[in-house]
Amino acid sequence: MRHLQITSSGAAVPDQLRILRILSCVITRLPLRCAHPPTGDYLHPKKRSIIKAFNMCCIWLRTLTTLLLFLTLTITVVFAQSGDKKAQSEKNNAKSAQSTNYVWPTDPALYVGSDTCQGCHQELYDTFATTPHFVTTMEGRLDAKKGPQWHGCEACHGPGKEHVDGGGDKSKIFTFKDATPQETSSRCLRCHQYTEEQGNYDRSIHLASGVGCMDCHSPHHAKESQFLMRERSPDLCYKCHMDVRAQFARPFHHRVNEGLIQCNDCHSPHGTFRPRQLRTDVAGDEVCYKCHSEKKGPFVYQHEAKIEGCAICHSPHGSTNQRMLVQNQVNLLCLSCHSQAATAGPPGTPSFHNQSTKYQSCTLCHVAIHGSNTSSVFFTP
Repeated sequence: MRHLQITSSGAAVPDQLRILRILSCVITRLPLRCAHPPTGDYLHPKKRSIIKAFNMCCIWLRTLTTLLLFLTLTITVVFAQSGDKKAQSEKNNAKSAQSTNYVWPTDPALYVGSDTCQGCHQELYDTFATTPHFVTTMEGRLDAKKGPQWHGCEACHGPGKEHVDGGGDKSKIFTFKDATPQETSSRCLRCHQYTEEQGNYDRSIHLASGVGCMDCHSPHHAKESQFLMRERSPDLCYKCHMDVRAQFARPFHHRVNEGLIQCNDCHSPHGTFRPRQLRTDVAGDEVCYKCHSEKKGPFVYQHEAKIEGCAICHSPHGSTNQRMLVQNQVNLLCLSCHSQAATAGPPGTPSFHNQSTKYQSCTLCHVAIHGSNTSSVFFTP
């Protein structure tokens, strides 16, 4: 009768493991018939422990094989998905590069002229005639831009011959309505990228955030004549910058809502090399000195806090504190730097300054707090 090999737990042994166990019998000099007894009770304890240890090794081997198979399948699926994402990314990049590197046709036969556009789009042409862009219809005003691709409606929408021949087929001409911000902005920057104001827009935070030229400007239906804006400033900016709108609603603020200054007096919406698109220097003060020139100096005794910029003490958009200070008590603001005597850094508060009774407003004595030409402690000049 064929002998059925059974483990000590009663489970059948696979053929592959049966071969290994036969080899183990040879190594341990166990009789083959004793390698897998039904119970194993009559075996020597030492031999029984060897068989038990071998069984555990087999179990661990099966577990390890299963884990390796699972990891192999997982890695295969991950690489397959990453390959699909990479292919999709390359496809999107190719589409973006195609729109950015679009070469405008220069064949005059592909262009029909703005007069042809006027025949169907009379209303749009009438509003277009009142905008600064209408100068593109006058060849004599564009000496630097030669060729029909720079003139009139087709300067932005591309050649219109196929559009006209197709009976007004919109797929035969570029429309700004369904285009991406990068595609629309690249067309605007054909003319405007060479100016100091718009030269940085292709690398600005606005375009990187998906805000294109057409989100703020409207060549045909502008509500503000200046810069063809869709809305007046700052209402247009507030649509995205709601937190700044709340700051300008505070009791002490720059008079932006009142129309005295505008957002673009301090910020460049088309991008700069400075944080927050400021029209300023590295320290961030130059934009403030355009209005507050008396604080600029130079002074014989300069307040070192100005090195860190005006925003170290003032909230630029608005504050609940007078003079738009970042803290409601002047002495607490001063003590944030002048807290203790030190051999280096800002000097500490003198011992005779009792903050609990007097001297609660440092600027009562230190009047020239931004700088002085006569007093090293910024007393009254």
